[in-house]
Amino acid sequence: MAETLLELSGISKTYPGIRALDDVSLRVCRGEVLGLIGENGAGKSTLMRVLAGVVAPSEGVIRIGDSTHARMTVSGAMQAGIAFVHQELNLFENLDVAANVFIGREKLTGGALKLVDNAEMRACVMPLLERLGADFTPSSLVDDLSIAERQMVEIVKALSIDARVIIMDEPTSSLTISETERLLDVIADLKAHGISVIYISHRLGEIMTCADRVVVLRDGRTVGELARDELSHAAMIRLMIGRDLKALYTPPKRSPQPGGCDIAGLVTSAFPDRLVDLSVRRGEILGLAGLVGAGRTSLARAVFGIDPLLGGEIRIDNTPVGIASPRDAIRQGIYLVPEDRKKSGLVLELPIRENVTLASLLDYARMWLVNGAAERNVAKDQARSLSMKAPSIDMEAVTLSGGNQQKVVLGKWLSMQPRVMFFDEPTRGIDVGAKSEIYALMRGLADEGVAIVMISSDMEEVIGVSDRVAVMHEGSVSGVLKREQFSEYNVLRLAVGQELETQELETVEAATP
Repeated sequence: MAETLLELSGISKTYPGIRALDDVSLRVCRGEVLGLIGENGAGKSTLMRVLAGVVAPSEGVIRIGDSTHARMTVSGAMQAGIAFVHQELNLFENLDVAANVFIGREKLTGGALKLVDNAEMRACVMPLLERLGADFTPSSLVDDLSIAERQMVEIVKALSIDARVIIMDEPTSSLTISETERLLDVIADLKAHGISVIYISHRLGEIMTCADRVVVLRDGRTVGELARDELSHAAMIRLMIGRDLKALYTPPKRSPQPGGCDIAGLVTSAFPDRLVDLSVRRGEILGLAGLVGAGRTSLARAVFGIDPLLGGEIRIDNTPVGIASPRDAIRQGIYLVPEDRKKSGLVLELPIRENVTLASLLDYARMWLVNGAAERNVAKDQARSLSMKAPSIDMEAVTLSGGNQQKVVLGKWLSMQPRVMFFDEPTRGIDVGAKSEIYALMRGLADEGVAIVMISSDMEEVIGVSDRVAVMHEGSVSGVLKREQFSEYNVLRLAVGQELETQELETVEAATP
């Protein structure tokens, strides 16, 4: 049997109204990749925060080698060789990459006058960036990096410590396919050098690729463990949600209706030399696929009025509309569920109640005073209909899991009257059970006559959920696929700007009602 490096025994954690962890035990062997999976709210991140010293357990002990601890501290965990790559990014945007990597443990110059040795820190960080295949430098300002690049910085922070165990909480949630493959190679290298990795992910394909063993949590308890030769998508999903998951695609109850959203000759600031033509009909889920940087998010931001429109026309139900701001879009019933819910979708310090009604606050106000009872009723209705896991609508959004934060963002728009909804990476960082709920919600909205545009980098999601798929390449739509044309091959050919080998490709013009 492999040497046990650390062990958590009987760990419980209670918050007001919630028992987040209930008698959880877990062991990690030296040089092992342990997959830790479960739905949002299952307790994965809480358990790892206990191990990393961020949260004190209510009960239980932690054993590392010959030492036993009732709780860990952050500094104690680091000294024990435990590093944590958090799901949510924790970087100082005004500092460069090297300064972020060594924050709190800066290297200093010699002599009587101790100064931060930026050159030494950058020299230490450079080989780690090369190891990950990053295309930015230690002196790059974090504020200039993309979400994917910032995630890479978090991983470098963990690698910079002489760690025995690295906890990776959804490390690839913002990474491209090539970056993800590179990370999995790094994990294999860490394992070969005797370093253990606790890998938390909702992407079960990644778990299948890298994990030696998988532990499954559900409702704060350990519900099962799978050895390497027992791993399968079906087995993991069954343990995670306690049931078999239905197929992704649910056909619409009726054919798409005339109207919806027509985009003709649209020019965005991100691609001022390219035209976008796209149509999504009422009652339809249109998947919007493409490589990172293809212009999908730029299009959604422009239609929602965040970024300026440089040309073109938007028609809602065959009527031209002018959109110069998000307020204009909201008035027209055009709503956006953004990719980065923490930065763009929520006010984290506000409770669920106020986040749900924020976009329509004037509807609950009289003489500039908010009708608290009406606000609470709407928030309770949304919390109930979306199955939010929170003891109260007065809980601050920052305390919620990623999946429940996403439900608050959805509740904000569903409390109004959507006509067109853009979902930008709607299931990023969300477990398979919650994904199924989101898919059912989108289909329900479509069946009520809402036009849905779903931007996603998850190929299985794009193919499995959409009625049609539009693919973008370098700022414009390169083609639209009907369901009978769906395949990863066809989507990827269009995503890289190549024409399909078949002549059955549906042109954008033909797609326009």
